[in-house]
Amino acid sequence: MRTDLFDFVLPPDRIALRPAAPRDAARLLVVHPGSAAELDDKIVRDLPDLLRPGDQLVVNDTKVIPASLTGRRIGRGAGARIEANLIERIDGARWRALVKGAKKLVAGDVVRFGGGGKHRDLVQLDATVEHKGEAGEVVLAFACHGPALDQAIDQSGAMPLPPYIAARRAPDAQDRGDYQTLFARAEGAVAAPTAGLHFTDDLVARLKERGIGLQAVTLHIGSGTFLPVKAQDTADHRMHAEWGEVSPATAAALNAARNAGGRIIAVGSTPLRLIETAAGEGGGRAERGGRVEIKPFAGTTAIFITPGYRFRAADMLMTNFHLPRSTLFMLVAAFSGLDVMQRAYAHAIASGYRFYSYGDACLLYRGS
Repeated sequence: MRTDLFDFVLPPDRIALRPAAPRDAARLLVVHPGSAAELDDKIVRDLPDLLRPGDQLVVNDTKVIPASLTGRRIGRGAGARIEANLIERIDGARWRALVKGAKKLVAGDVVRFGGGGKHRDLVQLDATVEHKGEAGEVVLAFACHGPALDQAIDQSGAMPLPPYIAARRAPDAQDRGDYQTLFARAEGAVAAPTAGLHFTDDLVARLKERGIGLQAVTLHIGSGTFLPVKAQDTADHRMHAEWGEVSPATAAALNAARNAGGRIIAVGSTPLRLIETAAGEGGGRAERGGRVEIKPFAGTTAIFITPGYRFRAADMLMTNFHLPRSTLFMLVAAFSGLDVMQRAYAHAIASGYRFYSYGDACLLYRGS
């Protein structure tokens, strides 16, 4: 499909720079393709009343690391300011990073990071430039490794805010909590599973009281989630691979709920992509309605969902509002229909919904 079909114009003032407070006060646009009331304005705390007992919410329990590092080159021509965003762990001591100011670096340079985190000026973290790639990509070999490196990054780094927020304000101490979900447990993401940001302890308690289950999966989100599709046709775009896991217990709980008549609601595009991978071709026997059994899974997924995809696992999707021409807007168009989502986004823009990572959400029913 042509990527320009997924374009739209978003006024800059619709981009949220801070989340709603409390989190479950965010607006929620319910999108029900084919219904007489196709679009319905709600708020996130209405969610228990919009679902049924026996339904299962699937959340991503990945934890965002403070992957934004600021430092200076030392040794050769010391003093050049370097800003790095860690994007992929290579091994215990090396990370692939996107560096602002990469032209100032050559292989062998040493960068001393520190002074921008929660323990200001107390932590110094040295890294050697091992390799320079294209578009500012650099391989950094740190002076420490393993748990010691993880601790140093946590102490010296800041939250890796999406570029559309970071371009308008710097990350601060408040983002340490704001850009982390209630479910965050498994460290490894460099971007938040933003649909999960709307959940509070009170909302979770109300969901459980209504008999709605919460099941966790893990998918460590990479920076590729923010990249626009540059190809003119979706067939020419290649997704970045991300590591994920669906445990045997979670797979069993989801299959049991579905067999009992419950629905599976993915909280965000990452749980959806992961459970669809776990229920992919060869992933299980066919069930009524063309569904397949969700199998335990651990590995990388680069699944790219565009209109025409046949969903196997997810019945509903709760997600934020996404960037034009992004793989995420293509995913929601596949889920509920491109025409439907174009109308939904036009309604959201006209009605003052807040967009992107810190913005409002929508609850999508599957299209025909």
